[in-house]
Amino acid sequence: MLERAENGLRQAVSGLRFVFIVFMMIYAAFCLLDLFARLPPLLLHLGDPAAHFLLPLLNEALFTLIVLAIVRSLFINDSFHYALTFLEVGFVVLLRKLILLDVAPQEVWVLLVLGLVSALFFVLILWTHFMRKTLKPADA
Repeated sequence: MLERAENGLRQAVSGLRFVFIVFMMIYAAFCLLDLFARLPPLLLHLGDPAAHFLLPLLNEALFTLIVLAIVRSLFINDSFHYALTFLEVGFVVLLRKLILLDVAPQEVWVLLVLGLVSALFFVLILWTHFMRKTLKPADA
């Protein structure tokens, strides 16, 4: 009896995981379509020295990158790559926050701390990629 209930719950969770993956893939497709729809009007301002019009586009692109990374993490079975993916997501979230903050004298310390933390995340990402490549296949 307990074994049958456990198998039923396992199948229910697998089914819900599949539904969530499909939902996130559809959402990622809509994010990409929205991003590509925003590009053509901005091409007219390509040489403009004031790049304030690029901030919403960059924000949307980083949000789409976050969604794509989360969708990618749903297919990862290796815990190392799973942790690395969420380190990358954290880095992109910090960059997105840095882009959205106004540059004001009151926000200087917040910008400095977020910049240092995002630099630390970037160094960690590069270091883990380097360490993964230097490991022998027998060690991996």
